Amino acid sequence: MTQAAEPAADAGAEVGAEVEGGVEAGADGGPSLLYLLKRTELVVRARLEELLKPAGVTALQYTALTVLERHDGVSAAQLARDSFVTAQSMADMVRALESRGLVRREPNPGNRREKVILLADAGRRLLADYAEPARRLERRMVADLRPVDVERFRDALKSAHRALS
Repeated sequence: MTQAAEPAADAGAEVGAEVEGGVEAGADGGPSLLYLLKRTELVVRARLEELLKPAGVTALQYTALTVLERHDGVSAAQLARDSFVTAQSMADMVRALESRGLVRREPNPGNRREKVILLADAGRRLLADYAEPARRLERRMVADLRPVDVERFRDALKSAHRALS
């Protein structure tokens, strides 16, 4: 996924109107799973943007920081793949995050021509500050599901990803 224009704050309501406007139907006659997944992605991103606004980071930047939290010291190309942005978008993003002191670049010990990107202490603090608000957003998203259904949902999303990767 490349960096796209920011969704409207009420992306769910905005996109919901398109269901009646000819969105491809699923097997049951309702909206397709592809449509529902994209609609959910847009509203999650909009809510995450709202949440992160005080920190001055975008949802895409936050995603990159969370990737580094799990896999610190990766190349820009790998960080771009894991963060769902193009290499060029990642280069711009790393520069912005580095200028704010949230990440740092160091020479790759295995390849002197390449640099790896590492999460800086300020980036760790930002992630710690937003960990609970992000968990609350996720809990809000699945509030109508039973815990067993949340795990099934998680497993189904993983399975769908594997099938298309």
